[in-house]
Amino acid sequence: MKTVLITGASGGIGSEIAKRFAADGYAVALQYYRNRQGALNAAATFPDGTPYLCVQADLNDPNDVRSLAETIRQRLGTVSVLVNCAGIALPQKLFCDTTDKECAQVFGANVFGTMRVTKAFLDDLRENRGSVVNLSSIWGVGGGSCEVVYAASKAAIIGFTKALAKELGPSGVTVNCVAPGLIDTAMNAHLSRDAIDAFCAETPLGRLGTTTDVADAVLSLTKLRFITGQVLCCDGGYLN
Repeated sequence: MKTVLITGASGGIGSEIAKRFAADGYAVALQYYRNRQGALNAAATFPDGTPYLCVQADLNDPNDVRSLAETIRQRLGTVSVLVNCAGIALPQKLFCDTTDKECAQVFGANVFGTMRVTKAFLDDLRENRGSVVNLSSIWGVGGGSCEVVYAASKAAIIGFTKALAKELGPSGVTVNCVAPGLIDTAMNAHLSRDAIDAFCAETPLGRLGTTTDVADAVLSLTKLRFITGQVLCCDGGYLN
């Protein structure tokens, strides 16, 4: 049985990705930072008999990341698939109103945490000729006003994905990226009905995305073994 690690598995998208891999027969490691209950709630929906592990870790703490890797290997074996989903966003604001501390927090969570976890599992991924799927955003692809720092961090994830795909390709490891559009999650609950309707009106498929849409995209990329270094926009055609 293959093992998948999903970071940020207590959030709306991360927990749905965990459910999708469990349904596909994986042993599932769910990393969370503060929201243990969210990870447990996701695991409670897994098919009976699914091996799983909920692990708390601060991905900005190298010691926590080392402990995360050791615990998963001891309990579930080496990791074949890594899904880097953990991340944060700031409230929408102009870049001139963003502090240096906020910039550091966003890049720490969205970029350096992703890089740190990936590095910790490189040997596993090479051994298993595995897959990495990183979560970016359409704002990382096309930019977003009042989302400058978040967009920059998600653009960095795209650059990381493309470069790492070239580096790990000779080892048979695929590295790809999913860039979700506006997804119906708690992170976007602050948006007004008018704002959502306006976004949907600009989306060819005419609706918000769902966490299931993103989870399906992530799982599919792990099965496509001659595709690497790519960015899949899961956005209903918004950026077309």
